[in-house]
Amino acid sequence: MATIKLGGNPIHTVGELPKKGDKAPDFKLTGSDLKDVSLADYAGKKKILNILPSLDTGVCAASARRFNLEAAKLGNTVILTISNDLPFAQKRFCEAEGIKEVVVLSELRSRDFGEAYGVRIADGPMAGLMSRAVLVLDENDVVVHAEQVPEIAQEPDYAAALAAAH
Repeated sequence: MATIKLGGNPIHTVGELPKKGDKAPDFKLTGSDLKDVSLADYAGKKKILNILPSLDTGVCAASARRFNLEAAKLGNTVILTISNDLPFAQKRFCEAEGIKEVVVLSELRSRDFGEAYGVRIADGPMAGLMSRAVLVLDENDVVVHAEQVPEIAQEPDYAAALAAAH
């Protein structure tokens, strides 16, 4: 269980984020086209997992926009923005924001991702959503960078994540 903060108040996740050197757990998530995907769908590519509570918040939206801008600079890398938002809302957000370089994925059909990755918020007003975290996986799905953002209202360390993806 990780302790993070929401507005300075401690809240907890159901587990711990995978650590550098760990093999990333597989997942089943749903894309904005309503097709299910797994980690295997991105085999052979580096992956940035931009995990967040909801694209309907300012910091989450800013994170998706920033990674979208950076995506073109990365070779053989896919950026996956993962939230509890419905695929319809994710698609609407991306269209409104002009986000085309990031893949948005939802826990629509399976809630296993939040538990497997230790990011499900267990208590407080955002219980059930996912915490803000960034993981970078190499081509073999090994974690090369892991950041559990300590305060939900804080943006992740983009420079560290992008450096790990190069």
